Order: sequence, then structure tokens, then C-alpha cells
Amino acid sequence: MRPFTYERASDAAGASTLVARDPDAAFLAGGTELVNWLKEGIARPTRLVDINRLGSLAEISATPDALWIGALARMSDVAVHRTVREDYPAIAQALLRSASAQLRNMASMGGNLMQKTRCPYFRADVALPCNKRTPGSGCSMREGNDRSASLFGWSDACLATHPSDAAVALAAFDAIVHVQGSGTQRAVPIDDFYRLPGDEPTNETTLSHGDLIVAIEVPAGATTRRSHYLKVRERGSYEFALVSVAMGVEFAEGTLSGVRIALGGLAPKPWRLRQAEASLRGGEFTTAAIRSAIDADFSYARAGRENAFKIELAKRAVVRAAQALGARR
Repeated sequence: MRPFTYERASDAAGASTLVARDPDAAFLAGGTELVNWLKEGIARPTRLVDINRLGSLAEISATPDALWIGALARMSDVAVHRTVREDYPAIAQALLRSASAQLRNMASMGGNLMQKTRCPYFRADVALPCNKRTPGSGCSMREGNDRSASLFGWSDACLATHPSDAAVALAAFDAIVHVQGSGTQRAVPIDDFYRLPGDEPTNETTLSHGDLIVAIEVPAGATTRRSHYLKVRERGSYEFALVSVAMGVEFAEGTLSGVRIALGGLAPKPWRLRQAEASLRGGEFTTAAIRSAIDADFSYARAGRENAFKIELAKRAVVRAAQALGARR
């Protein structure tokens, strides 16, 4: 592990300034991801700025218009918060299906959104070509085992998927990420927060060096209250999703007046099925209608050698999530 200096920040603006001034500095919150990357040599900061004493960033609150989640709120605290469980159940469910209980007790919500996209080659114990670890070295998954690879949004430079469960639920409900920069603040819609890999897969978000997530805002609505999160994985616990679905629905006079569908495990960012959403609005909420609607979005899926099974798996997962919300056969 590379030696580093350590200091504690006293406020968000100051923390942002400290990191922005040092190209080799990094924020430290829960540390559940950063510590692993330090040990494995993937991250090599020379300065860590600890933000855990910024108590105001750990608050969880709600208004009639929105849920506000501080970036330092622990995943476990958000998952059991009464308002989240009752009015935003898909978010609570996504968090409870993330990692282990011990990690959820440590991991922060801001850190969860900042997880690196990854694949088995990125995490390999031996040095393998990986443009995310060594830019320009290539992508081992292109010629290797691509079972977990993206179906949407990937490039020849990187086929990795985003691992966050919570981000999928937040994307379904058009969450807004509030960011503290060096002297400035801004609000970023979560769909604009993540970058697709293109030719530079190391740039995963639209944040600049020194930008600090301070809060996540989730607009309230009928689709957040009637929502569900479904996760399909290789084993029963502590595993990234092969496919996940966050769905919310709203009804008016017996027809589907609103629907949100976001997928995880299929792209370098949470992936919205916007064509399906538009097609389903105003119609019946039936299995047949759902299957027909999602086909248009999946016409853009690009499968590799071993991950084509995820197309049908994802379609069935969407139907299963809809059935949990009351869709008829």
C-alpha cells in the first residue's frame, strides 16, 4: 500500500477545496470500497480527507415534495427509515439487497453512487489488460469470459457494469445528486451523473476532481409509493446483480397513468426503459402488454458470446417485478 497523509475536514466546502488542490487526494467516508482499492493498488492517493465528522451530511429527511438523503447517511439507516420503507419501498428493498449487513452499516450513500464499474478482470489478483486500471492496455473481457458484460452502453474500451443496487432505484425515480464543488454547488440529475465508457472508461461520472456529493434528492410521487425492486444474482446473498429491476407504477381510473422502469447489471450505469414507459402509459397493466412494450428497448441490446441469456432474463425480471406490483396475466 502506498503511504498517504490523513486529515479531517470541518465542512463540505473546505473538504472540496482540500481535494481539488491536490490531484492525488481522495475523500474518505465509509471506506468500504476505497480501502479495498488501496490494498490492491488500484487507488493510490497520497492524501485522504476524512469527511465523517460532517454530521449534517448524514441526515435523512422528507417533505411532501421529496426525500432528502445526506451523502454520509449509512445504507442501513436509509433502508430502515420509516419514510423510505413506506413511501419509497424500492429504495429500501434495493439497499437491503446490497452487500452484507456489516458493509451496509459502514457504507455511505454518496460512496455507493461512486462505486467503480467493474468486471472480474478489473478485480483480478494478477495484472491483466484493463483500460480502467491501466489506460490503453485493452479490455480482457472483449476476448475473455463476458458472461457478466454489459448489454447496453458499452464500448470496445470497456464492457463492465455498474454494481450499485441503490443507484438503479434512484434512477427509476429521477433522483437529483447535489454536489459541492470548490466554492460552488450544483444539482445533477442522476441520468446525467454517470458517463458511458466511450474511449475513456476511467471517467465514470461527470464530477470533477474535488467535487463532493452532499445529498441525494428523490422527488415524491405515486410511482415511488407503489414501487418494487427485484434482484437476480448467481447466489443468494452478497453478490452483484446479473439483472435487477426497479419499477414504480401509478393508476388513474383503472389505467396505468405512470410507470418507471430502470435496470441494473446490464450497463455501465442504471438503464431506463423509456420507450417501454411511454408505450405502457394509458394502457392496461398486463403481462402481455409489458412483454410487448419492453421489446423495443431490448432491440438496442448488444450481446457478446456468453451474456445473451441476460436479455431474456431481464425481460422476465421486468415482468416479475410488475407482477409483484399487481400486473395481471
